[in-house]
Amino acid sequence: MSLVPEAPRPRFVMSPDGLRLATYDFGDPDAPVVVAVHGFASGAVLNWHVSGWTRDLVRAGYRVLALDQRGHGASAKPHDPGAYSMDLLVTDVTTVIDTYLLDDVAFLGYSLGARVGWHTAERLPGRIARAVFGGIPDADPMRRVRVDQAKAYIADGTPIEDRVTNGYLTMAANVDGNDLGALVAMVEGMRNSIEPTPANAPAQPLLMAAGSEDGIRDSAVRLAEAAPNATFFEIPGRNHFNAPTSRAFRDAALRFLSAPR
Repeated sequence: MSLVPEAPRPRFVMSPDGLRLATYDFGDPDAPVVVAVHGFASGAVLNWHVSGWTRDLVRAGYRVLALDQRGHGASAKPHDPGAYSMDLLVTDVTTVIDTYLLDDVAFLGYSLGARVGWHTAERLPGRIARAVFGGIPDADPMRRVRVDQAKAYIADGTPIEDRVTNGYLTMAANVDGNDLGALVAMVEGMRNSIEPTPANAPAQPLLMAAGSEDGIRDSAVRLAEAAPNATFFEIPGRNHFNAPTSRAFRDAALRFLSAPR
């Protein structure tokens, strides 16, 4: 028997370009809302529910609205690279916030979800009051993925020679329900997307975090130093892949979210 309570069934929101986006609603409908967006090749339930975030946030008096980003989980998984860009991912989050008629939320994002949150918060300063960004680099680490080798592997099993590419696909393949074709299309489609920079930093209070063993830690520190109202939290003893399960990270996020505005 699982020790994790069953997640609610997804409710679907339609994106402006006609894709079904799965959302998951936890907690009291009248409680303050945290919009939670997962990382690449993960999903809302895996990133936030199985790891204990929804439990702790709901116990602390929050409502959690989590999203499966396009290409992930129960959301649509197009194989067209043109269906993926940072602007489209930001629009997806904005559409979810609009559909649920929310005007004052906090944002919680990890890795790709944090990058999406950076741009969403910058564009919605009156609706996103504060944000927690975990594992956020100042550039897209997936630019190093060899899309040609990934496609060849998916098509006919051609061995992947590039170590980074092999690592990403192995990680993605180990998550039940992942569609490698859709994820590689996302990598390809987002190659020329905007990235977090000091020039587009959100002005809201930010908590930025990265594992002490994460290769992107230093770039996350640089981003925190560049943002006008950010603090940095180092997640002790964690790397990029296991940081979301850290209780120290969750506790730091809860302290930040509950601090007086």
